[in-house]
Amino acid sequence: MRRARVSVRAVAALAIVAALATGCSDASRSSPAPALRLVALHAEPDPVGGGRIVDAEGRTVILRGVNVNALAEYWQGTSFPTTFPFTADDADRIAAIGWNAVRLLLSWSRVEPAPGEIDEAYLAEADAAIALLAERGVYSIVDLHQDAWNATLVARPDESCAPPTEPAFGWDGAPGWATLDGGAPRCTRGGVRESSPAVLAAWGAFWSDATGPGGVGIRTRYAEMWGALARRWAGRPEIAGFDLMNEPNAFGGPAEASMSDMYADALTAIRAGEQAARDAGVEDVEPHLVLFEPSAIWSATGNGPPPDFAHDRDVVYAPHVYTGGFSNGPITAAAFQTAIDEARRFGGAPVLSGEWGTDPRRASDPADEYFVEHQDLQDEFRVSATLWTWHESCGDPHKAGDYRAGRVPYVWGEFEVDCTTNEITGLRTDLIDDLTRGWVRAAPGVLTSMRWDGESGVLEASGVADREGIELLAFLPASKSGDPSLQTSGLADVRTQPAPGGTSYVLTGHSAGGAWSLRAAGR
Repeated sequence: MRRARVSVRAVAALAIVAALATGCSDASRSSPAPALRLVALHAEPDPVGGGRIVDAEGRTVILRGVNVNALAEYWQGTSFPTTFPFTADDADRIAAIGWNAVRLLLSWSRVEPAPGEIDEAYLAEADAAIALLAERGVYSIVDLHQDAWNATLVARPDESCAPPTEPAFGWDGAPGWATLDGGAPRCTRGGVRESSPAVLAAWGAFWSDATGPGGVGIRTRYAEMWGALARRWAGRPEIAGFDLMNEPNAFGGPAEASMSDMYADALTAIRAGEQAARDAGVEDVEPHLVLFEPSAIWSATGNGPPPDFAHDRDVVYAPHVYTGGFSNGPITAAAFQTAIDEARRFGGAPVLSGEWGTDPRRASDPADEYFVEHQDLQDEFRVSATLWTWHESCGDPHKAGDYRAGRVPYVWGEFEVDCTTNEITGLRTDLIDDLTRGWVRAAPGVLTSMRWDGESGVLEASGVADREGIELLAFLPASKSGDPSLQTSGLADVRTQPAPGGTSYVLTGHSAGGAWSLRAAGR
């Protein structure tokens, strides 16, 4: 039986965000409520128990949220825009769901439109989105996104593709000047975008660090670009970290070895960029988290992690746990255990699933618990995760296959979109209900358990703190029958802050030292 939802169907006109952003005041959105302050994050590796993301205040931090693609540069194959803009209303709604993280997609093609030239105007757009989120207590993870290398590898107008191949779509990622495909055919087999010979050739040139403009290797340029971004964004705790490359196409031993070399080079460049910022007088520069992924087919094939590479403590293993998501099958605990086991090869790095999700219609099927069960497993294994995706436009290349086949597309995301007009027609309330749940955002010391029961509206959590006075921060959706009742041990000064309209709560407390536990339930 499907669990009853703690309803947020209006998301209560999303009034909660005023409290989340300002502590019950609309006077200023520039200063989040004290409990929602964003402080620098670090990794605490643990090859035995599994790594954690921690902050300087001695808390285990769980990052939960969503991917935002508003700033990605996609190939445009229809008359519709490829993305929707990101607005203050979007940031409000993200905060209302209770999330504290956004994986913000950027494109190398926009960051570095010419060799060695960083587009400051584009990065200012990213700064604006990061600021909107930070004002509401939401971290940003900067993701250099790519799919099938880039937008320029669409089939040529006169491309002849012998059956059963077909003309390739364009996608997103690298700039044209970094695309060394050797004139290879731009045809795909079975619609698999990575099967295009041109895509494979471009990746091969990247992995071999083939010489590009100015006599500099393409892979070297990529690492240098990361160094420039790290220097620019040094001392910015609202940026949780950098995801080095989305779903790299590295299939086979040599390519996987080169992928690890790329990760090592990019990490070195990032740390050098941060050091350069310190040397230039930037204050409070802490090393950002650096997220790294296995190859693009990890979730489908279980092909394992990349080979180990030279890294420091502040790295996070970030596979995309899509198990069951594309097949309409179940999500299993084994997928999470595999990710944690693989992270042990990197010293027990923390795990963050940079993407997860499935067809949003599954949230409206009373017999299908995929969204709830995936999050239950995130809680069980205490890993971070960001859902794919927030907004999806009908002009997104992911929908091009539907148009080619004569179908009206159905988009993913939290919004209904009419793909005959690309107009947003409303919120997907069943999906948002499944995504709005109680959870511990920051736990004193080590978080040992966390469980949300959507039927009863009960959040239970426990942990161990090595000293007193460390703050707990949790999020609670609207209860069914009034203010939540609290049962705690090992915690002092526990209180809830109601949002306007009584639609949700921020729960805080402080460790007394030693073991602690929490049970929060509607009265």
